[in-house]
Amino acid sequence: MQTIPTKAYGASGSVFNGLKPMDIEREAPKADEVHIDILYCGVCHSDLHQVKNDWHNTIYPCVPGHEIIGRVDEIGSGVTKFKVGDIVGVGCMIDSCGVCPACKEKEENYCEGPVSWTATYNGYMKPENKDFNTFGGYSTNMTVKEDFVLRIPDSLEISAAAPILCAGVTTYSPLKHWKVGPGQSVAVVGIGGLGHMAVQLARAMGATVTAVTRDKEKREAAEQLGAHEVLISTDADSMKAHELKYDFILITIPDAFEVNDYVKLAKRNGVITTVGLLGPYKAPLNNMEVALHRRSVAGSIIGSIAETQEVLDFCAEHDILPEVQMIKMQDINDAFDKMMDEEVRFRYVIDMASLKDDE
Repeated sequence: MQTIPTKAYGASGSVFNGLKPMDIEREAPKADEVHIDILYCGVCHSDLHQVKNDWHNTIYPCVPGHEIIGRVDEIGSGVTKFKVGDIVGVGCMIDSCGVCPACKEKEENYCEGPVSWTATYNGYMKPENKDFNTFGGYSTNMTVKEDFVLRIPDSLEISAAAPILCAGVTTYSPLKHWKVGPGQSVAVVGIGGLGHMAVQLARAMGATVTAVTRDKEKREAAEQLGAHEVLISTDADSMKAHELKYDFILITIPDAFEVNDYVKLAKRNGVITTVGLLGPYKAPLNNMEVALHRRSVAGSIIGSIAETQEVLDFCAEHDILPEVQMIKMQDINDAFDKMMDEEVRFRYVIDMASLKDDE
């Protein structure tokens, strides 16, 4: 089979010492696939977790990146949804089993097949087969099934739109599922890459939005994003005053945290959903606080392909864009360090022309 030489940046081994240039190969598109010239790729917090093997499931070599904007430059013989020259996106998934109940209901992100969905990088979501790997968007090109490719609305600025494909849909999906809308009070906990999208989306859905952050310096930014109120989580008196106030709480903190502090903010029958954390909370959930007010504590992971297209269209309709800082591919390790130190506002995006210049 014909292969396409591809420049990339990735991690080569389990002792992480930064991303380095590497050469990989892509397959030429099959009948139902498109080949994409990558223009931009967002830098997600999960990229750093994955290359460092924080979740103990990384397959090396690991080329991260699942917030991808590019231009179609070749299509398979059976492709009907896209044509050469189209501006398209690729998010967190590039395949799923297609036959389980979740996939048949167009919820591929909850694929119930034996290995779950296929991630844009790091192989299957349940990476039991270490011989199978996939490489993400920190690269110059990729080949993807057309059913997992998204149409980018013309009105979206493509240099800023990439984070919608993960941060956007990861927050849109639970907001939609729990029917957030006018008359509801919503708290968004953590005002980073995911949280800054959640504030804008919940506001556009008609909810009254409170941004919850430990960083007082983010107050102005949260208000500019559309938050009606800002709650400082380290202020015990303010947290106490906001107990039993929110219909829906979306927690976007990516590392282990004390969830019980936020459970108390939910109203009777309120829902608390965590999207940033793929691991245990810092301490066990106190079910007394849950049961006393019939609260629900839930989780949500990314979103379906249909929801990803929905959020792209929703953002175009409501003039919502991620706030991004553009970087060169060669600056990714410095960007990782600054992301860990919370120095980014709010998402880094790689201009892939910088990697192509090295070719």
